[in-house]
Amino acid sequence: MKKKIFKLSLLISAILISANLHAQEIALQLYSLREQMKTDVSGSHQLVADWGIKNLEGGGTYGMAQEEYKKMLKALDLSIVAVGADYNKLKENPQEIIDNAKAYGAKYATCFWIPHTSGNFSFKEAMEAVELFNKTGKMFKDAGITLTYHPHGYEFKTHGDGFLFDYILENARNFDFNMDVFWVQMGGGDPLAIMKKYPSKFPLLHLKDRAHGTPGSSDGSGDVETNVVLGTGDVDIKGLIKQAQKSGTKYLIIEDESSRSVEQIPQSVAYIKKVMAEK
Repeated sequence: MKKKIFKLSLLISAILISANLHAQEIALQLYSLREQMKTDVSGSHQLVADWGIKNLEGGGTYGMAQEEYKKMLKALDLSIVAVGADYNKLKENPQEIIDNAKAYGAKYATCFWIPHTSGNFSFKEAMEAVELFNKTGKMFKDAGITLTYHPHGYEFKTHGDGFLFDYILENARNFDFNMDVFWVQMGGGDPLAIMKKYPSKFPLLHLKDRAHGTPGSSDGSGDVETNVVLGTGDVDIKGLIKQAQKSGTKYLIIEDESSRSVEQIPQSVAYIKKVMAEK
């Protein structure tokens, strides 16, 4: 009897571990298809569905009425899981962002940029952003939505024993993070080391690889043509996916800003699936 209970316990543990390791879902940041959207909104979304991606980070309607856009998404079995949260809108009208997220059933809203003078992101601006994100993040939590911040590389100015990004991470009470691993590495950060240090902070990841030999940037700018197929650049994408599995990251969001995105995205999808399937 004890042996049977022990075997059952092992089986349950194995199932739970397996479920945790494969809980991540692939998503696409629709900015990756911004050029295609200009001429063919429906066809661009059909492409995403054809690639086997069901989850989207978006929130706009590309010139369509929202109900019409939602009808198109439903027909293609696509879901908006995260919307944008403009910094100034967070200051002036956060409810509008909450309403937009709710309209799609999205559980995440991401701020992609903290306004500042290029190349001069300061501790004062970091403090103000943390205060705003904590304040509005509470509103979002109460509405069933998680507010996240997407670092862009300019946050890696030295502060104390670390960087300004460490300050933002360590003082985040009511918000989490959507780490863009490309921009973190561009700014001089180590995305995998950060994720290991703060494993519970990243429900979302922007997976984006960088061509070997690409120079870094401290102001959040860079050549988008250095975006390459996941697993072929100098960002440890495999390590990040494996850490995401351990940490319980919900969505692995592909973003490819290059002019080759249509060719590269399906290859990146295949790479993520391959790594996730590895023991």
